[in-house]
Amino acid sequence: MTDDLAPFDFELPRDHIATEPARPRDSATLLHVRPGLAPDPHVIRELPDFLREGDLLIANNTAVIRAQLAATRGEAKIGLTLDRILADGSWHALARNSRKLKPQDILHFGDDPVTATVVENEGDGAVSIRFSVEGDDFDAFLERVGALALPPYIERPFGPTKQDDTDYRTIFSQYRGAVAAPTAGLHFTPEVLAALDAKGIQRRTLTLHVGAGTFLPVRSTIAEHKMHAEWGEIDAETAAAINETRARGGRVIAVGTTSLRLLESAAREDGTVAPWRGETSIFIKPGYRFKAVDVLMTNFHLPRSTLFMLVCAFTGIETMREAYAYAIANGLRFYSYGDACLLERAP
Repeated sequence: MTDDLAPFDFELPRDHIATEPARPRDSATLLHVRPGLAPDPHVIRELPDFLREGDLLIANNTAVIRAQLAATRGEAKIGLTLDRILADGSWHALARNSRKLKPQDILHFGDDPVTATVVENEGDGAVSIRFSVEGDDFDAFLERVGALALPPYIERPFGPTKQDDTDYRTIFSQYRGAVAAPTAGLHFTPEVLAALDAKGIQRRTLTLHVGAGTFLPVRSTIAEHKMHAEWGEIDAETAAAINETRARGGRVIAVGTTSLRLLESAAREDGTVAPWRGETSIFIKPGYRFKAVDVLMTNFHLPRSTLFMLVCAFTGIETMREAYAYAIANGLRFYSYGDACLLERAP
């Protein structure tokens, strides 16, 4: 594919950026997007109308942690955004004012007894750190001193609110570890799930802990861009359901780009999937051949982002540019708290 970023750039008026979700959640717009056809607006609660009995819907069951921390090293103030836990139990983090951090430096968090030790300063604002507690004690620490790492485009001058604690959590949330919410899942309500069940649409979940890198645009070239690694798992039950669905001719519906990226990371050439566990840094862009996913439900993404490149790969660049132009012209709401689209895969 071309290395030109221009096809993935567009102007988005600031007032199109959603700063809170639709209420109720399933009243948000769902734009049906198909190659060769005009964008077709509906609402989230109509989602079951576009799926078929025997389809398999797969959502991400990750739960968001309070990943933003204010630390000090002596008199220096260090801002941390936890990115992902590493295999040895330390954490990869993005740090502000990190230039002078060196291994064995101790970070403090106000008067809290928990500390963190710098393992490595990787440069460019990336560090690895090890906290003095783990497990339930670490979870309790984050609840005490951490804050949600809301996307930078959701303006909260005084920090995330109590309402954000509820709004920025999906109905599928189960396993803690994500910095950012898998936002397509924010639209689901018990009523939508009941309607899907009544139509005979199967549901399974997987886990992909979304990292802080999900917010980063492509600043260099497409060829030079490096994706941040994220940890994920597909269990045996979900893998079996995918393979059974494919064997009988059903479709796999991914809720969100996070679900799609993990499914495609695990997929064999024939579209079947084995249980999978590990880190993925897959970068999906036009020219990619999809193996596991037939339909994608996702929100509207940032210009020049890897996620907009992904949806262009899935449904076609011109189709997606037309859909985004329609969304902007018709006042649809963008990004994490915004509206959604249901994308049919290009042949």
